[in-house]
Amino acid sequence: MSYEGKHLAKARERLAKLREDNAALRMRREAEVYARAPEVRETDKALRELLLEVVHAASGPSFRTEMARIDERSLALCQRKTEQLVARGWPPDYLDDIYCCPRCRDSGYLRDGRMCTCLKELYEAERKAELNAALALSAENFADFRLDYYTGEARECMELTLNTAQAYAAGFGPDSPNLLFQGGTGLGKTFLSGCIAKTVSARGFSVVYETAQRAFGAFEEQKFSREADTYAQASEKVKRILCCDLLILDDLGTELTTSFTQSALYNIINSRLSESGTKTVISTNLSDSEFAARYIPQIVSRVNGEYDILLFMGRDIRAIRREQRYR
Repeated sequence: MSYEGKHLAKARERLAKLREDNAALRMRREAEVYARAPEVRETDKALRELLLEVVHAASGPSFRTEMARIDERSLALCQRKTEQLVARGWPPDYLDDIYCCPRCRDSGYLRDGRMCTCLKELYEAERKAELNAALALSAENFADFRLDYYTGEARECMELTLNTAQAYAAGFGPDSPNLLFQGGTGLGKTFLSGCIAKTVSARGFSVVYETAQRAFGAFEEQKFSREADTYAQASEKVKRILCCDLLILDDLGTELTTSFTQSALYNIINSRLSESGTKTVISTNLSDSEFAARYIPQIVSRVNGEYDILLFMGRDIRAIRREQRYR
């Protein structure tokens, strides 16, 4: 899994805040101990003076002899400090440096340069928080999808679509197909897209959920923005769109179709088909004929040849709910 810039930067900021909080707590403990137990302050002062002796010994002719004496003295002072703390009712490690993660000492990286699990966990938390904010569906899941809104042939179709979407999310991996959710407005395409995104993300895969309009906007900012920050943010977003494990591209066909958006869509589809292991779920209100009329043949050919189509049938659920409210 690759670790993307924005999420990683936020994870590092959270880790830095933990370090600051722990350092502040350690300083408060030191002030408390020094106020109530001046003998501990004197012992710490003696330990700091030993550090100066180490510097002097390093340039002297009898370095090993001096270091042995300093080590012996340091051990004796540390033992005295422990006894002083315990005698006053504090635990022996009360003035030790405080770390949330003892493996990396809250640096985020191990001695061999590998990222520590603590930073990975913070990264995942940032990534999932952004996904949940984008979806705004945190309380909804597959179990909430109501088949009773559909009747007859539409219900049979939607039962198959729901089961397929659930199986897709539960078994998502590099060999999964690409999906095209196709059907009219208000039939549950965005809902099931969100359910897939959250399930796949919870299983540890990188997921990006974007409307077609926002995705194409990122490509436009990357190409035309003259502001360094805007360009950098757009470039990072484009990279995530092209390289994430699963891209959910919602509401394709609602964007203003131009030669640029056609080029951006072709880039997304073609790049992700070429990138091993990356998969895409596209939802659209367009029928087959509308899709073919709106987009260039290269896009239509790749979608028809590389995507499994899941049909959404029935009446607009929002209209049904309105009718039920006024009965």
